[in-house]
Amino acid sequence: MSGVVVVGVDASASARKAAEVALDLAESLGASLHVVTGFESESPETFGSGSDQVTVFRGDSAQHVAESLGVSRPGVQVTHFASRGKPADSLIKEAIRLDARLIVVGNRRMRGIGRLLGSVANSVAHNAPCDVYIANTYED
Repeated sequence: MSGVVVVGVDASASARKAAEVALDLAESLGASLHVVTGFESESPETFGSGSDQVTVFRGDSAQHVAESLGVSRPGVQVTHFASRGKPADSLIKEAIRLDARLIVVGNRRMRGIGRLLGSVANSVAHNAPCDVYIANTYED
């Protein structure tokens, strides 16, 4: 197949799982992986508590995830991009720009009230110019 697999990430564990699924798919398909973060504001997110806190800027998420994935699979070319805008729109724009064959997103916020209000996965699935793979990122 070759081509490009695009995956959307933020600083969450759910997004990390989706990125790992996307890496497996890219490797299986002989494709490159393009990690994208869409963010509406550059306000930082803080994780942890006390002296074990880490602050991550939203625009940095794609770079951090891409770098860690690239090291784990040297045979897969991994690139990254951060885009200011709604996450679903950013993924779709990058997929169009790269003529991607597949977009991978996690299924976070596709349960409960999030399912009614919408999610990145739902928006991408309805508007993508290519196939969409929704990775199961729930732990249960």
